[in-house]
This record gives sequence, structure tokens and C-alpha cells, in this order.
Amino acid sequence: MPKPKLCVIVAALAVATQIPRCLAADAEWDRTVLPRPSRPFEGISNRTLEGSKGSFTEPVKAPPDAPNIMLVLIDDAGFGNPSTFGGPVTTPTLDKLAAEGLRYNRFHVTALCSPTRAALLSGRNHHAVGFGSISELIGGWPGYSTNWPTSAASIAQILQANGYNTAAIGKWHLTPDAQQGPAGPFDRWPNALGFDYFWGFLGGETSQFDPVLVENNQIVAVPKEKNFYLNDAMADHSIAWIRNQKAQAPGKPFFLYFSTGATHAPHQVPKEWSDKYKGKFDQGWDKLREETFARQKQLGVIPANTKLTPRDPAFPAWDSVPAEVKKVYARQMEVYAGYQENTDHAVGRVVQAIAEMGLADNTLVIYIFGDNGASMEGTENGTFNEMTTLNGIPLTSEQQLKAIKAYGGLDKWGGPRMAPHYAAAWAWAGNAPFQWGKQVASHLGGTRNPMVVAWPKRIKDKGGLRSQFTHCTDIAP
Repeated sequence: MPKPKLCVIVAALAVATQIPRCLAADAEWDRTVLPRPSRPFEGISNRTLEGSKGSFTEPVKAPPDAPNIMLVLIDDAGFGNPSTFGGPVTTPTLDKLAAEGLRYNRFHVTALCSPTRAALLSGRNHHAVGFGSISELIGGWPGYSTNWPTSAASIAQILQANGYNTAAIGKWHLTPDAQQGPAGPFDRWPNALGFDYFWGFLGGETSQFDPVLVENNQIVAVPKEKNFYLNDAMADHSIAWIRNQKAQAPGKPFFLYFSTGATHAPHQVPKEWSDKYKGKFDQGWDKLREETFARQKQLGVIPANTKLTPRDPAFPAWDSVPAEVKKVYARQMEVYAGYQENTDHAVGRVVQAIAEMGLADNTLVIYIFGDNGASMEGTENGTFNEMTTLNGIPLTSEQQLKAIKAYGGLDKWGGPRMAPHYAAAWAWAGNAPFQWGKQVASHLGGTRNPMVVAWPKRIKDKGGLRSQFTHCTDIAP
């Protein structure tokens, strides 16, 4: 059986190849050839105005009935995290879209942030656009420069040239570190790669309470409003951008790339979200993984004869963990789960706003739940501040307990004073039924993530499941 091409964005523009739009009433333009050719002057230009006739070129318009597109990418999430795919985290937005559209249970990404984003937005192998690794690790070899080549167009550039308004909100992670300052260069920032508007952050991670923010080509201050939180602000900016765009040009479709910094570390979320999961992980990662596995079979997102992969010795058995340390570990997962549910809620706010504007029927939503598997970078014990692990200073359980006490106690885990990451075994449980996780490209725990596609006007098999092999390079043409 030939590999199916998901190409949902291509499907969205399929009409473009069937009914080419005109630059003028008598001239057709092949939309598959970009940039579009300039139209020659078709008027009459005499030496004087007498007998002369002007010729005016209108901006290119999208194909008739072209859909709005919202592409959602969650960060550092596992196949077995969301409730839609049997996980313990309540994801009502993903559930709703899955009921209205299609679930993909064999969708694949790379095992790292930047490579997946490069492949997703280019439709090419990530090495072909210079992202064999993350943008912080610049290599001196082809495929590892982290410099997006001018020979490769992004999907935003393609849609922009076909009459779409385009915006990227949230995490970027496709600009080399040395080029992220206020002096640029800006040719690999979002605006230069086809996005009319950008609001978010350029790096691989940031604080959810006090982020490093960029708007278009300017570094901007964090708003001083009380209770600022990045997921909330991302939803606010997305909704405002869609409303403004539709107010000026109601017939012009939009492409919104909504790429959250969540659920990448630091795992930070307002306490009311993490408290929703109090006590729900006291059974530990071994039991959680088994519970998730059973639900996955019930939902049919894995075959009925699937066998659960064993726990690697690198992850301690839950029963071997001291009681006092278990409390810390359980709180780590409570915070992560609340963080993830809040992220799904932010996506839902945008989806709901689109519906309230009367645009839902012809809006294609592609919701990818993870740019790679859940992250094991928190090491065996997790950490109250991820900078410890990033700098090669893993904490013992005793050091962790002492630090937590100094920072206000376990109740403060996930708040603005900490920059935490959970223990690696929680990531292993979140990637159920697969082995390993983020950074491990050899196993599905690092490379298989849930995806849901909803488009009410075109998708008739509502709630359907698709098990063909698909990859993040299949989204863009």
C-alpha cells in the first residue's frame, strides 16, 4: 500500500489547482509556481493622457471557499498523556475536535523541538532545511547549520503568496541563538519566513510567568498586568489578531500557527490548575502506565493485542521510592497535568472564539499533541529548577527536599519562584505504551504523538480513526 499523504493543507488548497484565480480577467496564474509572476502592463500609455488607459493589479486573492487554518503544536507531550488517547490529563478541546474530526494514532515527529518545527513548516526532511538539531546547537556541516535556506519556502510563505493572512503565536525555536538579539539579522525570524504577525518567544523555552517576549522584530516587555500567564496571553493575542483581520478583510482566510511553550519545562501553572489533580498520581508511574494502557485499548487507539513495553532499569520501581520522596514525585505530576490541561484550555479559547465569529464550519484545525515525546530531561529525581540538570548538576532526593523547603514548600512547586521539571519516569509513563521519550529517535516514545484534524465542512467521518503512517512532513505540500 503506498504511503498516504496527509496533506491536509494541500487539501485545503486543492481548489486552487482546479480553479486558478486570475491576475486579470483574461490571464490565469498557476498557484503552484511561486513567487507569482508580475503582470505586464495591459493598459495604453500615450505621450499624453488623451487616449491613455491605466491598468491596475489587485492583490492576489485566495481560492474561492479557501478555509481558515489553525495549526496547533504542543511542546514536550507524550502519546499517553491526553484523555483523547487514553491518558490521565483532561483535554476537552482535543476531545471535542476528535469527536468532530479525525484522530491519527500513527503520526510521527522527530525526537526534538527545532527539527520537528522545521519539518512541519517546510514539508521537508529537517536536515534539508538545516535543522538536524536544535537551534542552540549550530553545526558546521550541511543539515546542521540551523540557518533556514532561502531555497526552501515555509508553508506560511506559500499561503501568504496565495492570499492568506498569516500569524505565528508562541514558541518559534527556528532562529540561531546568535541571531536572536535586537540587532538581528532578522531574515530567519518569523516575519521573514512568511508570517505577517508574530508574538511569542524565539528560543526553545521560557518562563510561563515572566517570559522573554518578541513582537514581530522587536523585543518587548512582559505586560505588567496582575496574574500574567503566557498561555492566557497567547490565546488573547490569537483571538485579537483573528478579529482584527476579519474586521478589515472578512473574506480573506487566515493561517494561525499556535505553538505553545507548554508543556516544556519549566512546568509552571497557576495553582488552581495543578490542584485539580491532587492525589490523582499517588499510585505512581508504574500503575499509571498500566491504567493508561488499558484505556488506550478501550478507545482503540492501540491494537487490542498490543503488549505493554517493560520499564527500563533506568527508571526506579515506584514501590522502591521512600514515602517522603513519593510526595514530591506525585506533586511533580500533578503540576505537569494541570499545566497540560491549561494548555488545552488555551487552545480551546481560540477554537471557541472562531466558532463565535461564525467561522468554525470552514476552519481546518490541525492539533498536534507534541513536537516530540514527553521529556525525560528532569533526570531520576526531577528538579525544582531545571537549570540544575541543564548544567549537569542533578540533585539527590535529600538536596531536592532541602531546596523545596527553602523555596516555600512543595505547595509552591509549579509557581513563579520555581522552574521545575518532573522525574524522568513520569515521562516514561506519559509515553505509554512506547519506550523512552524525547531525544530518543530510535523508539516511538520519542517520535509518535497524537494528532487530531477537524474541518466540519469537509470531514464527514466524524470521530474516525486513521492508522496509516503519517509524519510531520506530510502537513505542508
